[in-house]
Amino acid sequence: MRKKILATLVPLALSAAYGNALAQSEAVASEAPASEAPVNTVVVTGFRSSLQKALNLKQQAIGVRDSIVAEDIGKFPEANVAESLQRVPGVILNRDESSGEGQRISIRGLPTEYSVTTLNGAPVNATSTGTIGSAARGFNYDVFASELFGRVDFYKSPLAELSEGGMGGVVDLQTPRPFDNPKRTIRYSLVESYNTMSKKADPMGFALFSNTWGEWGFLAGVSHSSSVNNRSGFEATGGYNSSARGSQNPVKGNFAVTLDYDHPRANLGSNTRSAVDNALLPRIYRFYGSANERTRDGMVSSLQYKSGGLNLSLDTLYSKLTNTRDEMYFGLLVRNSKTTNRNAPAGQTGNNGFVPINVRVDPESNLLTGTFGNTSYSSGVTYSEDETKFGYTALNGRWTVNDKLALTAQLSSNSSKALSYQDTLSGQIFGVDSTIDYGDDHVYPSMSSPTSYTDPNNFQGFGIGTGWTRETDKAKQGRVVADWDYNLPGDWTGHLKAGLVYVDTTKGINKRNGTSAATAKLNSLGTAGLRSGMTSNLPIGNLDMGAGWPKAWGTFTRDYTYSTFDPLALNSEATFTPAQSFTAGEKVTTGFVQSDFKGQVLDRELRFNAGVRYSRTETLIDNFKQKGAGLAYQPNQEKGSYSNVLPAFSAALDLTDNLMWRASWGKTISRASLSIIAAQTVIPNQFDNTATAGNPNLRPQQSKNLDTSLEWYFQPGSLVSAAVFRKELTDATVSSTTNVTFGSLGLPDTALGAIFQDASGRVDPNLPMTLRSFSNAGNQTLKGFELAYQQAFTFLPEPFKGFGALASYTHIDPFNSFKWITNAGKEVEVNSVPKYAYSTTAYYERGPLAMRMSYNYKGRSLHGDNPRNLGDDMIRWRAARGYLDANISYKLSESLELRLDALNLSNTLAYDYFEDATGQYGSGKKTRMDYAKYDGRTIKIGIRGKL
Repeated sequence: MRKKILATLVPLALSAAYGNALAQSEAVASEAPASEAPVNTVVVTGFRSSLQKALNLKQQAIGVRDSIVAEDIGKFPEANVAESLQRVPGVILNRDESSGEGQRISIRGLPTEYSVTTLNGAPVNATSTGTIGSAARGFNYDVFASELFGRVDFYKSPLAELSEGGMGGVVDLQTPRPFDNPKRTIRYSLVESYNTMSKKADPMGFALFSNTWGEWGFLAGVSHSSSVNNRSGFEATGGYNSSARGSQNPVKGNFAVTLDYDHPRANLGSNTRSAVDNALLPRIYRFYGSANERTRDGMVSSLQYKSGGLNLSLDTLYSKLTNTRDEMYFGLLVRNSKTTNRNAPAGQTGNNGFVPINVRVDPESNLLTGTFGNTSYSSGVTYSEDETKFGYTALNGRWTVNDKLALTAQLSSNSSKALSYQDTLSGQIFGVDSTIDYGDDHVYPSMSSPTSYTDPNNFQGFGIGTGWTRETDKAKQGRVVADWDYNLPGDWTGHLKAGLVYVDTTKGINKRNGTSAATAKLNSLGTAGLRSGMTSNLPIGNLDMGAGWPKAWGTFTRDYTYSTFDPLALNSEATFTPAQSFTAGEKVTTGFVQSDFKGQVLDRELRFNAGVRYSRTETLIDNFKQKGAGLAYQPNQEKGSYSNVLPAFSAALDLTDNLMWRASWGKTISRASLSIIAAQTVIPNQFDNTATAGNPNLRPQQSKNLDTSLEWYFQPGSLVSAAVFRKELTDATVSSTTNVTFGSLGLPDTALGAIFQDASGRVDPNLPMTLRSFSNAGNQTLKGFELAYQQAFTFLPEPFKGFGALASYTHIDPFNSFKWITNAGKEVEVNSVPKYAYSTTAYYERGPLAMRMSYNYKGRSLHGDNPRNLGDDMIRWRAARGYLDANISYKLSESLELRLDALNLSNTLAYDYFEDATGQYGSGKKTRMDYAKYDGRTIKIGIRGKL
């Protein structure tokens, strides 16, 4: 019903709004006296005003800087700051895989942790949902509502005054203050959000008050939003392999699989043994559905005093993001299947090789489908709870001593506390016949069996996994800066800026794993007890997975799972996992000096900036290390220090009144992820037999950066620009892998999930493991170019003057930390980030009507979990994807505006795929997909205004 209402109202609203706006334009024109000349003055408001302000800031800057400015106080252009940033050239947005919201950004091809985010100039870190526990540096923008910010500055070229550590760039978020708009302002918005996949509506709201009384001002804003996002699709959970490769030792590919050709029922029909043996099966063939519910509450405030040359402010920011995720999956377990003992129970360890009964090899994709005997089904659920609390307080002061000298200072403190815990409960059906087929749609394939999926009596082999992770980030900063204007000979002027900065940051990871206790409780319940807790009513509704998926199967509800296996009780302090827990502190003392210079060269204005930044970093790591005869984990402490001298130079020359040449050179650093500095040997994913060994002696990576651009400001509010960039990276962090056994790692059995454990919860000490370690090695070069365009079409006749457009394109030369080599020794060109990305926006603003449509696209990139050849010649790609968003608003008055937003109108399919490097198996993009999910569209209807 809601979809029908929306389908009716949206076109009506569009036509009515456009007709009203056109009528108003015609009425104004008819009222103008014939003897008077037409008035060409245009008051720029709304989104166009935001673009104009941002362009002015870019034009005035000496270095390479882009900005996003609020249309008005408390009126940011987009609902998510990260989604605003993706229209900045060089920025590639990474979305949260559960909610679909923009979360982290990649800058010019460098990973997300290579950028630094500051809040009013102070470095901040925050994590949420899927990144909790990763210990990666960086900032999750989905923690915050965009209304809490007034402006975002984006620096791509280094300046001595900018925080070090951002090899990709520095993003400065700025909260609003009352004297930004020195008058009484009350802004509000009320929105109802509806997702077409979850078929649920959720409220959103924002309110802000700001006023000034003489020398004092106060601002306070609050925001609330909630949303439910459903996803559905297909998962291969890590790749494809063949019986020929999967039975080798060591296995070629990321999992073992062997078909049982000796079984009496085996029948290859017209297929050859070689063709079937080399055909591909997914690691797991399963259907997936999830429901992600999140609530975000935020608050911003500022108390400001401004008198004469003194400007003081006390600024605060708070946000709380809670995320509840229900996941369910049902499908065939293909990985680690091999029959070595036909007397073992059918479908279970020792007798779990698939029996080909009536199979087909697809000639294009080399996928193996058809009917198999001795298959095993797994029905599982994962119920997760995530929460992030972020707090920030800063005291800022600026004293203009005279017209030449000003002093600024800041004391700030911020903290991010993130908690995540979950249960994974599963049951299996062993040794049954199954028929699988991809058909034309590899997102929603088909699966069937004569065995009942809904009868609890068919399920056994139950397993439970549970975990708890807390990640904390704390930072304190003190900064004192002096600005001094001075004169130079020949009508040149200078602006000197020098300062001292002290930053003390701490990151803590605390992990617990209560799987052993949970398994003991599961065993006490027994098979009969667990069967009694099953239901055939799927815990997630409103999923449309096509015609070939089972509509019901035996599973567990959240209430049953949490009441039976309470994750907070099971993951007690006694289950603390020292190998994956640590506290890392960094104290950075910095001094910088830089100067701007401005003067005339050949009657053209030249502005340039030269400076140097010196920083000394002291590290203190508290972790745990295996010591003594019993190799027990004991507290361990390691210290380190290093210094960096970072010069920077930028220049901007007005070649003509409208054409500007800009260039910059500088040195920057990026500190390695704390997860590979402070942690000991860790298994990041308990369902993947890959371990990571930390290296506390890693040095920061260094980069020499060169940027140059031409910018043509051909009319007010308009720009065409082209930029080229090059980064020479040294001391790059590279990984290397070795093959070891689980027993050699010294980790507890609970470090791996139930799929690697026997009935008693033990892991075979001879289980093959891949150990990844990290070191500083070699040089790398990252280069590319950017194009940008922005224009307001004011040259058009009425009523088309309101149209405008902006677009950006970024191209990055292939960049990866190591070579991808085929089994035949041929090097294949891969890229760890998209080779290109682009963003386009068309808008219309005239009178009370405003419309906007944006499309953001990024090309394919190498998947981080499979960065090199595992012996199977299969390249795992994160598929290219694009998102189409639109909004329309109609202002009835200054105090009331109607607004309609539509997100992900394209209903984009997000997926990975596996491409055969030799090209012999055809297109992997269309066939060998993994984690292929649809998110659905989100429609927001609401009102907002200014009182």
